[in-house]
Amino acid sequence: MALDLATVNRVLAGVSCPGGGDLLSRDLVRALSVEGEAVRFVLEAASAEEARALGAVQAAAEAALRAAGASSVQIVMTAHGPAGRPAPKAPAPGPEGQPPSLKIGQHPTPHQGGPQPIAGIANIIVVGSGKGGVGKSTVSSNLAVALARQGRRVGLLDADIYGPSQPRMMGVNKRPASPDGKLIEPVQAHGVTMMSLGLMLKDDEAVVWRGPMIMGALQQLLGQVLWGELDVLIIDLPPGTGDIQLTLGQRTKLSGAVVVSTPQDVAMLDAKKAIDMFQKLKTPILGLIENMSTYVCPNCGHEEHLFGHGGVAAEAKRLGVPLLGELPLALEVRLAGDAGRPVAADEGPAAEAYARIARTLIAQGVA
Repeated sequence: MALDLATVNRVLAGVSCPGGGDLLSRDLVRALSVEGEAVRFVLEAASAEEARALGAVQAAAEAALRAAGASSVQIVMTAHGPAGRPAPKAPAPGPEGQPPSLKIGQHPTPHQGGPQPIAGIANIIVVGSGKGGVGKSTVSSNLAVALARQGRRVGLLDADIYGPSQPRMMGVNKRPASPDGKLIEPVQAHGVTMMSLGLMLKDDEAVVWRGPMIMGALQQLLGQVLWGELDVLIIDLPPGTGDIQLTLGQRTKLSGAVVVSTPQDVAMLDAKKAIDMFQKLKTPILGLIENMSTYVCPNCGHEEHLFGHGGVAAEAKRLGVPLLGELPLALEVRLAGDAGRPVAADEGPAAEAYARIARTLIAQGVA
């Protein structure tokens, strides 16, 4: 039986909280979503201590919603203060034939020691940029496919939690399975093992989370996904130099970073900040890629440098790192990404450009 928002609110209003009141009267429910028989929301406590006290309330809310007809209940607990509670128990399996409820976005668990490798993954390459709109995600998906075509066992992790785009670019809309509510089975596309939070959301659904939940989600996507044995994991980073980049650099042993920029001076200003961040995190710079380097008119063959030219090559020379490639601004690349079949999966000049980058990384011993 499909549930509606009013019914769910009535159920939640009947769940009592320690100290009096209920979930609604105490204003603890955030981001409530009701889709058919699936209910999702965030329980936002004022402190880590209150979050621990609400553990029984979380279980009671899930039980009440299932009794009211919900077949899938996902409740994420978060708190304003520092996280100190243990990780939540795995939810019970759902009805026959349905995967168990899987919680993504919990607080990260404490981390001891320096950057650690991920079991079964030989190399991890992050693809970053100082700003958005320079084609970082396009480069990530095509590079992953190009490496797979070179015979490598490749994974692709979409770490852009707020703006995941890899499901569309890789042509995947299948929700990942979870055999036990903890471990996640990734999906396969174009010879690449991939995972993205976008596979768990609707196309137009926003992720409205604070920093600790984002860090917890990243930790789950790295540590709870059944990646298997990989030669290389490509991580598509969000723009900028924020929490996700810092957390990855401090917690995870990275083989290196590929920095993407357009030739435009403004883009290079931000790319230099990303390079500085990786240097401070002691992450090797494997090379730079100049995207949208040139435009060739398909009608007359005239070549134009719409965003300037040579700035990325000059920065690579200054750093003493390879210029991995100068990728053109091409309609076929955009059409291929929108269609869910990266241009690197086919033949042609654009695919060969990515194949050359893949061969360079393999020669460096990082893929």
